[in-house]
Amino acid sequence: MRELKIGRSIARSEDFRLVRGQGRFTDDLAFSGEAFLYVLRSPHAAARIRSIDVEAARKTPGVLAVLTGEDCIRDRLGVIPSRVQRHLPDGSPHVAPPYRALAVNAVHHVGDAVAAVVATSLPAAKDAAECIVVDYEPLPAVTRTRQASKPGTPPVWDEAPNNICFVYELGDRAGVDAAFSRAAHVARLEFDISRVSANPLEARNAIGLYDSGSGRYTLFAGLQSPHSLRTDIARILGVAEADLRVVAYDCGGAFGMKEGVYPEMILVLWAARKVGRPVRWQSDRSEAFLADHQARDNASTVELALDAGGRFLALRIRTVANLGAYLNSYGTHSPTNNLGGLAGTYTTPFIHASVTGIFSNTNPTSPYRGAGRPEASYAIERVIDVAAVQIGIDRIELRRRNMIPPSAMPFRTGLIYTYDSGAFEENMDRALLLSDWANFETRRLEASKRGLLRGIGLASVIEIAGGPVTQPAEEYAEIRFDPGGGVTLFTGTHAQGQGHETTFRQIACDLLGVAEESVRVTFGDTDQVPHGRGTVGSRSTSVVAASLHKAAEKIVARGKTIAAHMLEVSSDDVEFQDGRFVVSGTDRSVSLIDVARAAFSPERLPKGIEAGFAESATVVPSAPTFPNGCHVAEVEIDPETGRTRLVGYWVIDDVGRVVNPALVKGQMHGGIAQGAGQALCEEIVHDADTGQPLTASFLDYYMPRCDDLPSLVVEANEVLATTNPFGIKGAGEAGTVGSLPAVMNAVNDALAGFGIYDFDPPASPFRVWQAMRSAREKDVAGRTGSSAVNARAIWDDDQR
Repeated sequence: MRELKIGRSIARSEDFRLVRGQGRFTDDLAFSGEAFLYVLRSPHAAARIRSIDVEAARKTPGVLAVLTGEDCIRDRLGVIPSRVQRHLPDGSPHVAPPYRALAVNAVHHVGDAVAAVVATSLPAAKDAAECIVVDYEPLPAVTRTRQASKPGTPPVWDEAPNNICFVYELGDRAGVDAAFSRAAHVARLEFDISRVSANPLEARNAIGLYDSGSGRYTLFAGLQSPHSLRTDIARILGVAEADLRVVAYDCGGAFGMKEGVYPEMILVLWAARKVGRPVRWQSDRSEAFLADHQARDNASTVELALDAGGRFLALRIRTVANLGAYLNSYGTHSPTNNLGGLAGTYTTPFIHASVTGIFSNTNPTSPYRGAGRPEASYAIERVIDVAAVQIGIDRIELRRRNMIPPSAMPFRTGLIYTYDSGAFEENMDRALLLSDWANFETRRLEASKRGLLRGIGLASVIEIAGGPVTQPAEEYAEIRFDPGGGVTLFTGTHAQGQGHETTFRQIACDLLGVAEESVRVTFGDTDQVPHGRGTVGSRSTSVVAASLHKAAEKIVARGKTIAAHMLEVSSDDVEFQDGRFVVSGTDRSVSLIDVARAAFSPERLPKGIEAGFAESATVVPSAPTFPNGCHVAEVEIDPETGRTRLVGYWVIDDVGRVVNPALVKGQMHGGIAQGAGQALCEEIVHDADTGQPLTASFLDYYMPRCDDLPSLVVEANEVLATTNPFGIKGAGEAGTVGSLPAVMNAVNDALAGFGIYDFDPPASPFRVWQAMRSAREKDVAGRTGSSAVNARAIWDDDQR
């Protein structure tokens, strides 16, 4: 049991069943008399629906029902809600077009759900769908972020002029303007963050059940936030929350994409009631690219004002965020709720951000690992590198001059956040040493002799996690003993591969001194856990740990009373030590397990104490935590092909108290891979004229593979948070927050010899090759005095 103490690298206990195929994923569940649902989707990015003829489909063998948007209206199904409120410039609420389970009158992106077929088999449902005749009137479409709000652009929704959903501002505009007016230097960068697809290992799915006797629905699905989804889906169905049970057993990855409501969740429940059978829907990979909510996709202009000594005076950023055709439940969240990360680890006194959310004829965008944090870190870390080049200060020195020192904590930044802890310069110094930054030029020269460009990049980043600044942050936890002394932990969070079962066991064993094998962890079922916020925003460990800590205090207090009665002493004379209640100053004691067993025998309890041994707690964190770290990346580029390879990666990361170092490293590795994937290769692309997706399979959408990544070196710098009992900070998103800017800084460093300092992700071979070719053509055109020509000439000399 002592091996389960916090701080040890314990192997994931859940893996024993998962690697043996004993997981309980949604597709593993089976119900008698199941029907299968297939969704007919729009082939057009924008079109009016003149008519839908479903009569032939309804007569197809095996078909139980064919449903359309008109049926949604007749049955009074509600619309998917937009949970985060934003506003238009006149103060009115943001535009929220009706997001229904099935389209009504028009479709707004390729893959929009038009009709649902329910049949006794999936092939029968697909055959019937081919018999549905939809008369479309194609309309002009817009997919590109920078064009969507320009005058004359086709409207996605008539109620959204210029396709504007909201305009959001944050910060001190007057202070920023004044600082820019007195600045000695202003660095400016325009950049685009590509649209990406989360592509979790387990594709989306849903099974709907309806009990006509009780009038109760049950949804089984791989998802992140069962309780929040229950609230929203119950309202859409028009039933009380008590009449809907949401169950998510094992979930094979989510990354924010499975946080909100999807049409298919509504469809399987609605269809189950209509056909009187359980109804199953399972996405395949081709459907996922058309129907999953996607992420990122914004265009920004960032400016950094500096004084003559290189001190940051102010930061200003203007962003256009592509929300897609409909609003995901949290679609307005990602581009606005984590803007505080723009402050970075620096003392910048004034910051102002403006975000315009726009509609386009594309999949809705949802939170995705980092949910705005990588974009914010990208903005500040990239513009610092640009400023360093423009004013001739070493990029490390420029950061050092502006970093927040530990002595300044707690530090109120220039934009909303107050950091409680952190050693940012120490992180950077350790990362520089770990990556052998001082000898990089030797490695660059060696690469040039092999005909390659080599670049190095650094990002000092920070993010918010597990706190109440931007959204409700409370979490529920219960510790329940059974009569045999076993312990069950109930938590309102969920797991999608992070290792929560292991982490929560470690915390419980540390708090209670019980053996690992006696502890079970239960989550993901709204009938078993009364409340929860779910797993989002790197919050689970810090907030659940606080709730478990409080529940454990209650358990110990209750146990002392029972133990004192068993030992025939005053409860004031009893101490709790390592799983035992000990009479002070003696060797007399009784174990917590024995006390728990006694708690179920009324005759062994003191008067006034009810039988049973369980306590719960719902904790609202007093403040968020701020995970931070310094990432260093090295890349090599082949100038003949444009291929970019990530050849080195090092991180010094501060996630506060590390509960399980191996699991934290695993989270860092996964996050780095996803951030580097976006930096190097991942991008959803649409045809500019038709709106058709051009990256609708893994043949065209490149996901990073194992051999695309080097060995990732991760070391911890534990600076404890002051806002929870253990000092834990979040870890789940830290890798992505740092890797996107670090890798792109390295890419731009490698391309600097061509005079390229503003290359945006992804650094795919064709885009890199194209950028270098354009730089060469400009040189040939006569810019003989430019730094680009001189740098290129030096590089050519190196090759000779």
